[in-house]
Amino acid sequence: MFENNKLTKALNIKYPIIQGGMAGVSEAILVSAVSNAGGMGVIGSGFASPDWLKEEIKKTKALTDKPFGVNLLMQNPNVADLIRTAIGEKVPVVFTGGGNPLPVFPYLKQAGIKVVPVVPSVRLAQKMEQNGADAIVVEGMESGGHIGENSTFCLIPQAKKAVQNIPLVAAGGIFDGTTFVAALILGADGVQMGTRFLASQECQIHENYKKAVLEAGDEDIAVVARFTGHPIRAIKNKLAESIKKMEEKNPFPEEIKAERFAGNKGSANVDITPLLCGICAGSITEIKNVKEIMEEMVNDASKILKEDERLLL
Repeated sequence: MFENNKLTKALNIKYPIIQGGMAGVSEAILVSAVSNAGGMGVIGSGFASPDWLKEEIKKTKALTDKPFGVNLLMQNPNVADLIRTAIGEKVPVVFTGGGNPLPVFPYLKQAGIKVVPVVPSVRLAQKMEQNGADAIVVEGMESGGHIGENSTFCLIPQAKKAVQNIPLVAAGGIFDGTTFVAALILGADGVQMGTRFLASQECQIHENYKKAVLEAGDEDIAVVARFTGHPIRAIKNKLAESIKKMEEKNPFPEEIKAERFAGNKGSANVDITPLLCGICAGSITEIKNVKEIMEEMVNDASKILKEDERLLL
């Protein structure tokens, strides 16, 4: 069905489905499961060290012979060393976020690594294409973690007009076959999902975190720390409420450190753990394994598309 899809051909994968590189969450077991199921798993390096990344890459290679990627946070002070690690380990694809990736494009491209920036706006998507990106992920405010100001399903058609020659990937609020098809109809060549994979058997977060995702409704998920310039979407808990109260006092941005949101995702105490999560959690009610999630998405999407020949890819 997706043999002629621009994204599957560009990344050498079966299905145009990418697992978001969630820092502290996207590790070898989840990443390899997604790649083995036909998508592209992505290691989330966040503020990790080069040694940690090297070990996760080696673990992933031992669990899959399929392509996978590494997400690099450009704000990481060790990002140069992480890039050297990715190059040394011959990672097929690098996704970037949290800063300007243009200075590192030449090093990655020269090493034969495909570069896929994650951006929150049409302007940045166009700029990344003009500077040699191999694909673009446009991420809407519906996503978990750090968010932009635009909604996913408004971003897609606008970005499609601006990005002409490389695959366009949609992220934020996509969790099943219906939202997958919606993104394709609006012009995306593929999708990236994070929150749906939180509720997977292979995801290594604590079971209490998974339970919180399953129980969360749309009103249980809020955006905090807007005044810092780096707003974050997460499930409401004591930590989120404490940040909200701090916001009411109009504190200086430095009073809230990014590290507070990079806490232990394996902690059983979900009251003080940053439960980064997208709005679509309100529709996720069951934990499944990655293969089931992927097959369900693709099968449901296929049924929808076959109902109308005009939607066939």
